Amino acid sequence: MTDDLTAIASEAARAVGDRLRKAFRSRPPVDLKRDFHDPVTEHDRAAEETIREVITSSCPGSVIVGEEGGVQGSGAVTWYVDPIDGTANFAAGLPFFCVSIAAAVDGELVAGVVYDPVREDEFTASPTGAWCNGVPLRSAGATRDREAMLLTSYPTPRVLAAEGEKVLLRYGKLLTSFAAVRRPGSAALKLAHVAAGWADVAYGQSVSSWDVAAGALLVRQAGGVYVGDPLEGGDYLAHVAGFDLAASSLAEVRR
Repeated sequence: MTDDLTAIASEAARAVGDRLRKAFRSRPPVDLKRDFHDPVTEHDRAAEETIREVITSSCPGSVIVGEEGGVQGSGAVTWYVDPIDGTANFAAGLPFFCVSIAAAVDGELVAGVVYDPVREDEFTASPTGAWCNGVPLRSAGATRDREAMLLTSYPTPRVLAAEGEKVLLRYGKLLTSFAAVRRPGSAALKLAHVAAGWADVAYGQSVSSWDVAAGALLVRQAGGVYVGDPLEGGDYLAHVAGFDLAASSLAEVRR
């Protein structure tokens, strides 16, 4: 059954690939959700509708938790769908965004797909492993900060507004501790890169389940570590196998 769910997630993600590639770098009109840091486009909404149609057709009796359409349906399988994770990048023309789809049964993640339509990289995960374009993934890399690439959205504008200058001091600690710190956007794609060993650590705050569910399964099934509850969202941290989190400056930031 889990292989079937992974295949459905893959079909649904790829079903919107052509649309997203065609719209990419067209500078589509942008609407705002919570504030000007939280954009949405017609392509987010249309892509989610297509994904929902594929899932409900292939897997009747599903609950779909989508970023744009909320919770719909009922059944034994719950799907977590982000039609474009990294909308700000997509809308501006920066090629770091993806489609993220995960499936859970009885509260346990059993299938996940993160699809990068620009590079056409498809990351898939099931209880038997994790792959990129069919090649098994191994989440391995740096063991300490000074050798590691950190991908993060910290601090977000909301965290900065709430906590002030002390947040900037913590961020400064990350900048001086890690070999490199990048803020590329798209939690799902950051997690996929950690699963692949293309980055060593990913850290974020106040994310939603559709942002991280597929990526969390990828990291864990590739042998990496995901800290947090991907079905609840909130804060998350992921790293490659062997990374010394206890000795990392991230341990202080998280506290």
